[in-house]
Amino acid sequence: MRTPRPLLARSLLAVLVAVPACSGGVHGTPGAAGLRDPYFGKMGNGGYDVTHYALDLAYDPGTHHLTGRADITATAGQDLSAFDLDLKGLTVDEVTVDGQPAVGSRAGQELKVRPHDELSEGSTFRTTVRYSGEPVTITDPDGSHEGWLRTADGALGLGEPTGSMAWFPGNHHPSDKATYDITVTVPKGVQAVSNGELRSERPSGDGRRTTFSWRVAQPMASYLATVAIGKFETKRSTTPSGLPVYTAVDTAAGPAAAKASAKVLARLPEVIDWETETFGTYPFSSTGAIIDREGDAEYALETQNRPVFPGAPDLTTLVHELAHQWYGDSVTPESWRDMWLNEGFATYAEWLWAEEHGGATAQEAFDAVCERPRGDGVWAFPPAVPPTAAQISDAPVYQRGAMVLHKVRRVIGDAKFRALLQSWAADHKHGNADTDDFTAYVEKKNPGRAEALAGVWKVWLYGDGKPGRGSL
Repeated sequence: MRTPRPLLARSLLAVLVAVPACSGGVHGTPGAAGLRDPYFGKMGNGGYDVTHYALDLAYDPGTHHLTGRADITATAGQDLSAFDLDLKGLTVDEVTVDGQPAVGSRAGQELKVRPHDELSEGSTFRTTVRYSGEPVTITDPDGSHEGWLRTADGALGLGEPTGSMAWFPGNHHPSDKATYDITVTVPKGVQAVSNGELRSERPSGDGRRTTFSWRVAQPMASYLATVAIGKFETKRSTTPSGLPVYTAVDTAAGPAAAKASAKVLARLPEVIDWETETFGTYPFSSTGAIIDREGDAEYALETQNRPVFPGAPDLTTLVHELAHQWYGDSVTPESWRDMWLNEGFATYAEWLWAEEHGGATAQEAFDAVCERPRGDGVWAFPPAVPPTAAQISDAPVYQRGAMVLHKVRRVIGDAKFRALLQSWAADHKHGNADTDDFTAYVEKKNPGRAEALAGVWKVWLYGDGKPGRGSL
């Protein structure tokens, strides 16, 4: 999920009156207004699966005004008389479904859409939402901020866990992944950097604006989408293995920050190639990084293809966020309860990097955590079951998550563990997985170690408090 820094509009009810819905021979029911996520029950929506988002945005940093059009292609999972989209704030100006006017009504973060003709199960349909206004910043249960963050020279859109609904409507739950086209128009002299590949950069006819078009060809959870708007120095290169690299560094951070950013970004190809050797084939078509100014965000985030960093990261943070491209971005949690599968793997990537680059071994890192007293926060709860939404980014999810993996390594041996790191990522590439999927997978791959693995799950994954000395 997020690597914290050491230092750390309004919502308008809009009802669009359109032609009343008619049955068209289908007798559908409304899709659920939430997916009953254990921590964010209102996030996501039932009854359909999104396959593609085409977002066309225009943003003026001076007025903080966003205009958007979202074309959302989806498949109906049931006969639908209506369905919901998640959208926080902003004013909805028009909604259509398959080109026909639809009724849209607002209630909190829900935009309920009633199409002109009901939708039959299995059908593909396209919803277009036109919207505008001042996008909002969302405060998480843990007090951190996401959504649309204003910066001195632009803005930064961050989505984990609920922020993407602040700048585009969608099915905002990690279980519904889709491909994306993201087009952003900004004033001349300002750039818009996003996920995937830059398809074009076009000046407007009057020369006052520039439009940047990005495409994400591999499935992406909406919380991993980003738009960074500002004045950046961008560079293109490739890793030694030939993978395209695109980086963007805020030019207003000053020469010292630029030098620090250049130093760490010079290591990015090395890190990616090491992680590819360790975790298997890189799952996306390019890599990179966005380095905004320190203070523009409160944490680093593993946004797909190119993680976002508030100021130049240290090498360990770079290793962590790039490891998420396999664990979290490609293999995405089924729900927010499964976040240890993201953070445990990315933290263990830090331990492995240190072990293979002259630092502490993973065993020494494990032992260092074990030395923490029983009252330390790392023992506050089991990594698989954070008590509240405010705690899904706490130390047990990261550190104890990594400890689970180290215990698995000790049970099955180094060779099988290395194979597991790659096969788990390969067999679940571009999909979703939960904790039960992982434990069953490990046991299936290691049938002779089922009893020992059951002990790991009981003590380290689900056990309360600090394990007894005999389990360390």
